[in-house]
Amino acid sequence: QVQLVESGGGLVQPGGSLRLSCAASGSIFSINAMGWYRQAPGKERELVASITGGGSTNYADSVKGRFTISRNKAKKTVSLQMNSLKPEDTAVYYCNLKYWYSGSYLEVWGQGTLVTVSS
Repeated sequence: QVQLVESGGGLVQPGGSLRLSCAASGSIFSINAMGWYRQAPGKERELVASITGGGSTNYADSVKGRFTISRNKAKKTVSLQMNSLKPEDTAVYYCNLKYWYSGSYLEVWGQGTLVTVSS
C-alpha cells in the first residue's frame, strides 16, 4: 500500500516563504508524476505544480515565478518551495502521486497540510 506523508505547512505572513515536503512509501514500480494541489474554502481543488518522472515541470499561472517544485527520485520525495506568499495562497495543500504498479496506473493523495498566509 502506497502512502504519502506531507510536512511543512503553517502560518506565514504575506511575502514570506514556506517549504512543503512529501515522501512516498510502499510498492511503486514507476512514478509517472508527483505534484501539489490545493483547495481553498469554497473552491475546487486545483493543480499548483507537478513534475514528471522525466523531470518536466508544470505550474499554475498564479504561482509561476514564486513557487518551485523539485523531487528526489531515489528517495521518492517531492518538495514545493513557496516564496512571496500571498493571502490568496491560503489553502489546504495536497501531495499527489501517479504511478505504475503491477500493470496498473494508480493515483494516491496525501492527507493535506494547511498553509495560511495572513498578517
